Amino acid sequence: MATSHVKRAFKYRFYPADAQAAELSRTFGCVRRVYNLALAARTEAWTLRRERVDYGATSAMLTAWKKTEELAYLNDVSSVPLQQALRHLQGAFANFWARRAKYPVFKSRKKSRRSAEYTTSAFRWREGRLTLAKMAEPLDIVWSRPVPEGSAPSTVTVSQDAAGRWFVSLLCDDRPTMPAPVNAAVGIDAGITALVTLSTGEKITNPRHERRDRERLAKAQRELAGKAEGDGANRARARRKVARVHARIADRRRDFLHKLTTRLVRENQTVVIEDLSVGNMIKNRKLSRAIADASWSELRSMLEYKTRWYGRELVVVDRWFPSSKLCGACGAIAARMPLTVRAWQCDCGAVHDRDVNAARNILAAGLAVAACGDGVRPQRSTPGGQSSVKQEVVPTVARRATAQPRG
Repeated sequence: MATSHVKRAFKYRFYPADAQAAELSRTFGCVRRVYNLALAARTEAWTLRRERVDYGATSAMLTAWKKTEELAYLNDVSSVPLQQALRHLQGAFANFWARRAKYPVFKSRKKSRRSAEYTTSAFRWREGRLTLAKMAEPLDIVWSRPVPEGSAPSTVTVSQDAAGRWFVSLLCDDRPTMPAPVNAAVGIDAGITALVTLSTGEKITNPRHERRDRERLAKAQRELAGKAEGDGANRARARRKVARVHARIADRRRDFLHKLTTRLVRENQTVVIEDLSVGNMIKNRKLSRAIADASWSELRSMLEYKTRWYGRELVVVDRWFPSSKLCGACGAIAARMPLTVRAWQCDCGAVHDRDVNAARNILAAGLAVAACGDGVRPQRSTPGGQSSVKQEVVPTVARRATAQPRG
């Protein structure tokens, strides 16, 4: 199945020469500096004069900053990444004013992502070779997968992670294709022991990537804690060692989730999931580590954009729908269902596996409400007095999807 053209990022590892690494490091520093200066100026204007400063005004400020002796070094790098930093700040403020995000924060030298974005005027793309502004030679990129044929990148983002690895992301026009789905629809119940349980009855075990490297991570963190603050080179090496372990965990987790979500989208036209409040659930101190390792938010994010790419449908069931406590046979709701209960029997005689029953109820709820034409919208408010653990309260929208009692 083919969809219309979409903008898609293709990320690759690359190995810069010493001069290229130095140029990119200077650019990262200048990008951070310009972003922080513009944020400070906009904050001051709003705090003192209730004045909103837009991108055009900060762009004029950048021109003035370059003429000062203190910030003359901004002229040494390409101006495009600096302008892009101002555009990103404008987007951050737009999200803040629209109440989609918190107020923008300053970029830290140690903690913030090191990156720079180049538009078409600041790079050269010829015969599959990429050369950035201020550089004489193309980047040594490891082409782990092909770029869409006949498509030139419109934007290039270069970044360096905490482990010291260099990456380049090419934003290209693409037309993703996917074969016709095998099944019409599937319901998904997210968990910890089984990462996801499908309405088909299949359970996909949680690989627990963080647990597998927990000992190695703890050792690296102890070594870092033993380095004095003034021991610059040794502490930096220890910090990179910790970052490499974290990167290893994140890479394996991301690879697993990509394979899983691609399979779910390939095999189904409609995917139904719950609107889990991961931010609240992770506050549970007993489960926070396991929930973070499961990475349910990343799983949902991948399903969202992959269903959009490939012309599939993603239905999100309200988080308060009682998927686990609802009997899929008669529609009765159990009074309580502690997390320790993995199998239960309804008064009607039906015996349920907790997760499989929940997945099937999620599927039924999603299909029923979607059929009414309203769609299933997640609730943003949290009822007072509820625990951060996955709750099971019957909301109005979920009642419409509840199975009717049989005889």
